[in-house]
Amino acid sequence: MLNPSTYDFPFITETVQGAWADTVVKGDPALEPACIAAAKSLVERGAIVVSADCGFFIRHQAAVAAAIKVPVALSSLLFVPTLLHELPRAAKLAVVTADSTNCGEDLLGVDDPINRARVVIGGIEGGRLLRNELVRPPIPTSVADIEQEVGDCISRLRAAHPEIAAILFECTAFPVVTSRMRRSTGLPIYDITNLSRLTFASVS
Repeated sequence: MLNPSTYDFPFITETVQGAWADTVVKGDPALEPACIAAAKSLVERGAIVVSADCGFFIRHQAAVAAAIKVPVALSSLLFVPTLLHELPRAAKLAVVTADSTNCGEDLLGVDDPINRARVVIGGIEGGRLLRNELVRPPIPTSVADIEQEVGDCISRLRAAHPEIAAILFECTAFPVVTSRMRRSTGLPIYDITNLSRLTFASVS
């Protein structure tokens, strides 16, 4: 998300006060005012779209969207209902997350139980990336380690659910391996950068 080469448009950043990885992943409701304050600051500085650097900010999507007057796309999890409509009814969507123990169905935006059963969730909790992110301040994780952990998770999910026809990356650290995972799996893979580009294109 913060690599200048990720997008072909400029971006600015704002830190959400108190938003360490552990508080965001677990869903601390006390973060909501800070999320709104950061979003308002971005708009005041000229932002025409607001996104976030962790998919678990989905919990604050509604509050932030109500507080500012530009499009808000805080998490790739917003894609879930749309992707289910794109896929055949017999197909499943795999959500690969940094921590599946904190990625419950309440974050998916899917009320229909039939469609909910089509979403399978797998995480890399216990791996190096999440351990590094939970340190204050976070420790960088190598691309090779991210690729290994994400690839292993996808393999486990596909073995258990051969009906998987598409993959959605929740974690904003995963886009560094999206292209490689697309090639190795042969499946469409979506991440936060796709959502950010789409949202920006709608207003630029």
